[in-house]
Amino acid sequence: MPDTTTTATDTSAVAKRRVPAATPAGGVDAELVGRLVEQARAAGLQLTGEGGLLQQLTKRVVEAALDGEITDHLGYDKGDPAGNNGGNSRNGARAKTVLTEVGPVELAVPRDRDGSFEPQIVRKRQRRLSGV
Repeated sequence: MPDTTTTATDTSAVAKRRVPAATPAGGVDAELVGRLVEQARAAGLQLTGEGGLLQQLTKRVVEAALDGEITDHLGYDKGDPAGNNGGNSRNGARAKTVLTEVGPVELAVPRDRDGSFEPQIVRKRQRRLSGV
């Protein structure tokens, strides 16, 4: 017969992983999404369709990502005095409509004075945005 011995292991020093009460699904706060949907319902906003909640969310998320990209490209935040007389700077935005799963979304794509900004989220001349 094999010799089996059981030893007690002290687990008091091991950090226990705590699961939050409202675990975000895929990194999104479920409570925040619920409040957003309720606010849209109260305003009479449709979930899908022209001007719907999903279309507006897509627009805001993609534009925020584009703003982050130009900030990384230029090396300073919008309105930061570090950008004054620094050569390349923000130069407004241009309108661009992309086709998504929730319908056409009109975006404001930022640009820079040198024309060297190459967005990665929505590339130049890209008209379809899938997976968003």
